[in-house]
Amino acid sequence: MNFAAQFLYSKVLKNRTPREYSSEDEDYDPFWQSYAGKLFSKNDDSKVKKQDIRTPHDIHHCKDRPIRNGNIGQRPLSINPERLKDFGEEDYLNGDVKTWEMKIVSRSEELLGDALDPVSHSKSKTYNKLIRFEDISAAAFKIQCGVQKTPCMYSRLSKQYGMDIYLKKEFLQYTGSVKERGVLYLLSSLPQDQQRNGVIVASDSNFCMAVAYHASELHIPVFVIMSTSTSLARVKMCRDYGAMVISYGTTAKDSQMHARRLAQENGYLYLEEEDSAIYLAGLGTLGLEIYEQVPKLDAVIFPAGGHCGLLAGSAAALKHLNPHISVIGVESESFPILQQSLRTGQPVKDQACSNHQFYGDVSGPCFGTNSFQLTGKLVDKVVTVREEDILIAILRLLEYERATIDAEGAIGLAALVAGKLPELKSKRVAIAVCSGNLELPLMRQCIDRALTLDNRMCKFSLLLSDCPGDITKLLEMLAREDVRVLDIKQEHMFVTSDLFTNEVTCIGETRDKIHTVQLRNALLDRYPEMKWTER
Repeated sequence: MNFAAQFLYSKVLKNRTPREYSSEDEDYDPFWQSYAGKLFSKNDDSKVKKQDIRTPHDIHHCKDRPIRNGNIGQRPLSINPERLKDFGEEDYLNGDVKTWEMKIVSRSEELLGDALDPVSHSKSKTYNKLIRFEDISAAAFKIQCGVQKTPCMYSRLSKQYGMDIYLKKEFLQYTGSVKERGVLYLLSSLPQDQQRNGVIVASDSNFCMAVAYHASELHIPVFVIMSTSTSLARVKMCRDYGAMVISYGTTAKDSQMHARRLAQENGYLYLEEEDSAIYLAGLGTLGLEIYEQVPKLDAVIFPAGGHCGLLAGSAAALKHLNPHISVIGVESESFPILQQSLRTGQPVKDQACSNHQFYGDVSGPCFGTNSFQLTGKLVDKVVTVREEDILIAILRLLEYERATIDAEGAIGLAALVAGKLPELKSKRVAIAVCSGNLELPLMRQCIDRALTLDNRMCKFSLLLSDCPGDITKLLEMLAREDVRVLDIKQEHMFVTSDLFTNEVTCIGETRDKIHTVQLRNALLDRYPEMKWTER
């Protein structure tokens, strides 16, 4: 019986015309209930044919690339068909769907999605494009073979901050950044002739790393222009991903000018992180996954700052799925670009940006008008945090999650560390931990500084006589107080009090703030002239 069914089914497939194949592929959308009904209908045999959901291009794409989520053979859908009813497809089919206007420029700028002003660029033909939930769902289906479906796990930090915290661990992507989602969808959407010519980028950001890796995986020639001040680790990593790296200029601006000139001379496509509809749709797939993985969400926290494409794209997905979910953006207090833009009603163009390696993309240049419009309509709240809060958040993630996260990845948790979101107490909150590219020399500095800010490292100085055993008595006292001595220094040449007096400076590690206060009181009782160095 089974053999007969297979035989009949193969004859039906053989009689299908190429037009039938293409029409069914165009109608396919895995996120809508209409497709689920066709897929699981038992009455209409002709509709069973749509179980082969991939186009030949997609099948070839998945065969050439490794499947990194641990599945063997055909990959399952990103979202189970049984849960399609949770994704608001009925509103879409009835025509009640929210859309947001996006402006893109044709020709090479069309691929980047630059939001250019048609007045100042009168030679470029502009057209309007609507970013919808359908666009984001299509992006999720297209990139599922190339990016990880990262876990969104319950965190042990929940008890400490009085809420159910779920961490979306996007730092587990191959390049350690969420930017892979938008980059892969952007590169795979390029015309074949442009893919043959190649692409070029000029930066050392997470976007650049994602372009280097995924362009190489898609067999697209990729060139990366980096300034001579770029760290050697970043240069080596980019070359390991398969890119041709060229060092040029002393500043990022020099590298960008050189990259644009090479692109014009050789036909490369110059890529930079912008807010095109394609790129935003790829980043918005993060919102889809969070909604699927954490039921009954109350709020989701994303990094903001100059490049707020992740915030805008994910907000478009989340607000379509459930308008009651609060979408919150967090940016640095030193670079409140988004907050100032929302206050003035237009993107701030003259905001000074930092090239400091600690902040990374959080302090990048101003975003485009597309991201700004989406953020203004969909994001419920934008808060700022201090550098100290970000450092402590990095420390918390390292201790509780064993995750080495940079400032961009930890800034969402920093809002909870700083107490900026008291309304989320006892709520279910997801945090996008979207980047983990913290370089080793900087990591040591950040951890030491964070321990000091968390009152777990202390420094004090006191005067001791030059008698044998005085320093030994001090060390014995510190041992009784369960203090770990990290450094101790003895100085006598510049002491102005007594000839036979030494100044001893000690750095110690304590358990917490209470332990530090106990140590300070014990030292003052025995050495009244002790000098305590405040952080």
